[in-house]
Amino acid sequence: MEKISLDAGYLKNMIGEEELFDWEDPVEKAHYDLHNEMGKGNDFVGWVNQPRDFDMEELEKVQETAKRLRENTDIFLVVGIGGSYLGAKAGIEMLTPFFYNDSEKLRGEGPRVYFAGHHLSGRYLEELLQVLEEGEVSINIISKSGTTTEPAVAFRILKNYMENRYGKKEAAKRIVATTDREKGALKELADKECYETFIVPDDIGGRYSVLSPVGMLPMAVAGINVEDIVKGAKDAYAQLLEPEIKKNPCYQYSVYRNILYGKGKKIEILANFDPRLTYFGEWFKQLFGESEGKEGKGIFPATLNFTTDLHSMGQYIQEGERTLFVTVLRVEDEEAETTIAKDHKNLDGLNYLTGKTLGEINEKALQGTLAAHYEGEVPGMILTLPKLDAYYFGYMVYFFMKACGLSGYLLGVNPFDQPGVEAYKKNMFRLLGKPQ
Repeated sequence: MEKISLDAGYLKNMIGEEELFDWEDPVEKAHYDLHNEMGKGNDFVGWVNQPRDFDMEELEKVQETAKRLRENTDIFLVVGIGGSYLGAKAGIEMLTPFFYNDSEKLRGEGPRVYFAGHHLSGRYLEELLQVLEEGEVSINIISKSGTTTEPAVAFRILKNYMENRYGKKEAAKRIVATTDREKGALKELADKECYETFIVPDDIGGRYSVLSPVGMLPMAVAGINVEDIVKGAKDAYAQLLEPEIKKNPCYQYSVYRNILYGKGKKIEILANFDPRLTYFGEWFKQLFGESEGKEGKGIFPATLNFTTDLHSMGQYIQEGERTLFVTVLRVEDEEAETTIAKDHKNLDGLNYLTGKTLGEINEKALQGTLAAHYEGEVPGMILTLPKLDAYYFGYMVYFFMKACGLSGYLLGVNPFDQPGVEAYKKNMFRLLGKPQ
């Protein structure tokens, strides 16, 4: 299989090749610390060697449960927030048809998939409950503790709905809990109600948990080939094991980010030219934002969907403050072959595109955009995926997790904790009158 490749040609006016290799010693140390559990947050680096040591028995259990759920479920509901849903959402959005939930023809035999517990909108939940009346429902509640406010509130309401609709015994068969191995409110509830359970690994934090049942079960229920995801992650692990920068595109990407940060580039825009990658960008934002944004440091991760956002944010990128850089996710094989037909009146002036596919036009938009950014002194990189499929999803997930872990160590922070997220919770609990 082809590798994901990195093109740093649009950095040449800002970074000399020698600057990259000034980082050889820090990269070698960060690599050693990651692989030998010697760095900050080393209790949460189980994801590093996860592809090499993948638990295939657990994967088989995931597939068996997914098969059972697909057979008796019309609507599958994933309840979680942050790392408990973003990876699965990213994979499902990337690897299923655009109109998966809207078209039985496109969806095939699988259930519609919806998400809850990722915000506190009452209107959303009320309308979701109406949707649930349209078919047979199963739920995957994902929470290590079971007390995270947003999914806990949603699940309390949804559990009550399921028990009223199906009765407690049948509802329990339709609820799967992904939670802590031994402790926590959800684990206690799952044991009491006899829910089928999967484990959130002790040594893997939420945003790094895509390759665990946290991400794999919802994707399998959606009909995605999770074995191919594992193959992609395994190949990424093997191919990105070399600590030498010039041989490792993942480490090159991490170093380039840190060099740009040192030159005042405080914002990274992860841009795509394929809307199937929109939620991959959302996962990326949490991965890097929660991992690096601490101790007064860190690149601010943002995402844009091109060409759509070129008609809104393109102006700022081109001529606004020079505090950002752009990383583009490029898909080499568009696959769709929709072509532009000739129109004899040519009122729209598009006959010069006759015979060209939308993929070809999109590629020229990408090239033109990066050239304009380069001329406007906005540095950029291109990460090229040969195609969008389950194999490359697994590869890309591991690529970015390793890039993030390494980049955090190069920055000098613990990329595996998130102390800052507790601040809003403390204030919210105080305002709601939660008992101390």
